[in-house]
Amino acid sequence: MRLIGMLDSPYVRRVAISLQLLGLPFRHESLSVFRTYDRFRAINPVVKAPTLVCEDGTVLMDSALILDYAEALVRPACTLLPATLPALRRELRLAGLALAGCDKAVQHYYELTQRPPERRHAPWLDRVTAQMRAAFGELERELAHQPLPAASSAELTQAGITAAVVWHFVQSTLPGVVDAAAHPALAAHSARAEALPEFRAAPHSGGTAHVSGSAA
Repeated sequence: MRLIGMLDSPYVRRVAISLQLLGLPFRHESLSVFRTYDRFRAINPVVKAPTLVCEDGTVLMDSALILDYAEALVRPACTLLPATLPALRRELRLAGLALAGCDKAVQHYYELTQRPPERRHAPWLDRVTAQMRAAFGELERELAHQPLPAASSAELTQAGITAAVVWHFVQSTLPGVVDAAAHPALAAHSARAEALPEFRAAPHSGGTAHVSGSAA
């Protein structure tokens, strides 16, 4: 399998980390939807990161759908999702909060970096910033009440991966927009996860994931 996209995208990064934890070999190709647009378009005309090229050449996109496929490849031998319905409900709530915060963070970032200053829409920026902060506020309350395990790779679930990756992305890309001091449980969870080998193998950067046993 080939994973296309840059690791400074939290969506690409959550897939790269999840594939490792699921034991699925892959080759990472660090292509940008901006700087290497034509090369990306030759693989996926939609130019959406992440893109996964499957073993038979089928092109998948959207991190959630790619991860659904990855889970189907290895289940029941391995999964990043809880088995019981109550645990799965909480897992999906936490992942949803993290992804909502991520979506709004990306919108905030693009408003600042892709639109000329004179054309920025302040009410829109205020709205997505408020939504982003609300998502992380809810996530912090959840983790303060019941932390996600992240002391070892074996403990991580999909919500734990996503929360850690998204928090690191926001703090790296939009420093100060979401106050780290006001989110100690989330910050601590992300720090523990970032120390794990699967996270270190796929760092938040423009580089290539260094995954042992990757597909050639």
